[in-house]
Amino acid sequence: MPEGLKLDAPRVEDGAAIWRIARDSRVLDLNSSYSYLLWCRDFAATSVVARDGDGEPVGFITGYVRPRHPRTLVVWQVAVDHGQRGRGLAAAMLDGLTTRAAEELGIDGIETTITPDNTASNRLFTSYAERHGAPVRREVLFEGALFPEEGHEPEVLYRIGPVPALASTATAPAAAGG
Repeated sequence: MPEGLKLDAPRVEDGAAIWRIARDSRVLDLNSSYSYLLWCRDFAATSVVARDGDGEPVGFITGYVRPRHPRTLVVWQVAVDHGQRGRGLAAAMLDGLTTRAAEELGIDGIETTITPDNTASNRLFTSYAERHGAPVRREVLFEGALFPEEGHEPEVLYRIGPVPALASTATAPAAAGG
């Protein structure tokens, strides 16, 4: 973890700051500000924020557990404030989040989608798999033509796992309700 920063679960009052970090990234698909408030309320257990010494968010990862695959954490967005980039914060957040989700929710693998031109995310998730000795499988999940806007690149699904370190700390997943 970079010096002076700490990991925490997001709170509703972090929603505006998380939205600004996503907007200022200039690479993420920006969701409505309302959705970030909901994310901080409903998916705090599967998300993480990095806080500076003043307690302000300087990075975040949003995620959720796949409803029909309760041992899989889907990483939705990863963003780091411009002033904090290049310090290994994204990797520290991903490691911290997956460890917490394994201990509390029983996950042992992760999924995410990445467009081919997103070099930073490709590197982040590939290095995560290497660091944790986990297999990574890639396949196109959504072709670009499925998106309503012209020129959207395909979203490539990364399936990482099982992750040995997570599998050894994972609790039994809660039974799916229904």
